Amino acid sequence: MSYAEDNLLFNFDAPIPTGIDLLHNPHYNKGTVFSSLERDALGLRGLLPPRIQTTDQQVARVLENLRRKTSSLEKYIFLTSLQDRNETLFYRVITEHVEEMMPLIYTPTVGQACQEYGHIFRRPRGLYISIEDRGRVGELLGNWYEEDIRVIVVTDGERILGLGDLGANGMGIPVGKLSLYVACAGVHPSQCLPVTIDVGTNNRELLDDPLYIGLPIPRVTGTAYDELIDEFVQEVQKHYPYAVIQLEDFGNHNAFRLLNHYRDQIATFDDDIQGTASVTLAGIYAALQLTGQSLRDQRFLFLGAGEAGIGIGDLITAGLMAEGLSESEARQHCWFIDSKGLVVQGRDHLVAHKLPYAHAHPFIPDLLSAVQTLKPTMLIGVSGQPQTFTQAVIEAMSAINDRPVIFALSNPTSKSECTAEQAYTWSNGRAIFASGSPFPTVTYQGATFVPGQANNAYIFPGVGLGIALSGATRVTDEMFFEAAKALVSLVTADDLQQGRIYPALSRIREVSAHIAAAVAQVAYRDGLARFSQPDDVLGYVRAQMYIPDYPSYV
Repeated sequence: MSYAEDNLLFNFDAPIPTGIDLLHNPHYNKGTVFSSLERDALGLRGLLPPRIQTTDQQVARVLENLRRKTSSLEKYIFLTSLQDRNETLFYRVITEHVEEMMPLIYTPTVGQACQEYGHIFRRPRGLYISIEDRGRVGELLGNWYEEDIRVIVVTDGERILGLGDLGANGMGIPVGKLSLYVACAGVHPSQCLPVTIDVGTNNRELLDDPLYIGLPIPRVTGTAYDELIDEFVQEVQKHYPYAVIQLEDFGNHNAFRLLNHYRDQIATFDDDIQGTASVTLAGIYAALQLTGQSLRDQRFLFLGAGEAGIGIGDLITAGLMAEGLSESEARQHCWFIDSKGLVVQGRDHLVAHKLPYAHAHPFIPDLLSAVQTLKPTMLIGVSGQPQTFTQAVIEAMSAINDRPVIFALSNPTSKSECTAEQAYTWSNGRAIFASGSPFPTVTYQGATFVPGQANNAYIFPGVGLGIALSGATRVTDEMFFEAAKALVSLVTADDLQQGRIYPALSRIREVSAHIAAAVAQVAYRDGLARFSQPDDVLGYVRAQMYIPDYPSYV
């Protein structure tokens, strides 16, 4: 492939619909912004109010109506409807007001939206593939209306955020994630495909709900499940050979297994495992700038030993190995507590992904005792169990450390292990805090603290963009390690002075560009890229990012 002809991924030249069809097409609709010449040329005269307006006026109207809504779920519904009728305006609003909009289109609001998806359902978005479609997945992919897909986010709905099995209602997650790919990293919306694999649900409330949108059957497992997933993966390679598949919110027992099975065959990654790890490692590196310590000085205690926790532990291990430790020495820095207590050697029925972190140590049954015994420097919550970082736990961390690092990462906000206010108050203002979902600024004893948000949106959009632009055939752990380093490099002295260990979300597109360039560099260096390397990778990435501006049609 030549760089000039094949590497420019995000240029499109499709026929423009006319008349009422144009106004009903969210990809091309400009609403009241259509010029007088466009109205004549495209058969729109009389179909729109006569006054021609600017995009800024449209944005102002959207914000006025949005801010009248009295609940986050109503705002989510309003924004989804906007996306369905005017895609460019939707992304213009999101990119210009990302700090206000991200909690509405993603965590924490998307959690409630998924719980109520069948009740707020208005217009289908994404591709649904059910267990009844075995043998026909290629046909279903052929029904999709775009031909050049570069990013696919797929879920089977079994472990949506910290909310559990939501079945086909989990479609809100791929839709939300891909909205962030566009808004945060400039992947073109026409190249994004949200997919839900519906194999049933074991959620009794959903099975009994007449408005549930999925198959009302118990969740299918075993060979039938594996065959459907494999058929999907193989058909994607045929229909969209340049697409990366992001695995999202699969149950622990499938997430690790599917990632390990496919990661050396296709371009795929699991955001819950690898994206969470990358954004957390970046936060750790930033926190070390505040404590003045090194990664080698740390002992990490995790509450939760599922996808997120083990993924973070694995990337920390990689970071320590890069500093010269052996793998076994590096793993000794990471300790895990699951629902039964401390993960140690000799415990019965430990699943495979926990075994590398089962250390030789007496069993400890609870978190507080583990903090007091192990004396960790950093406490990381990925349990989905709210309020488990109690006052006693945080006070114990504060007694051990001058600057205790407290990461309460479970999503949505209702599942967070503690709030930002609790972390700062119970540590007498000494905690370095980050959460998965946003918390407001905290004032304590005259000091103002800006909580860090360890949001995967800092990582996965840039990673996906870098893979798409390089045409990478595989997604490696080093890409996530480099993504973490790129992210922490953008944390400023002003950020750290406020206690914020991540850049402001308003800089998210800049962050994504740097991460995409870092990921692409790994692909070029390791011979994984199918497209030629440009002279200026970062400049090329920036030039390719989708900007939500209306084009001229005449």
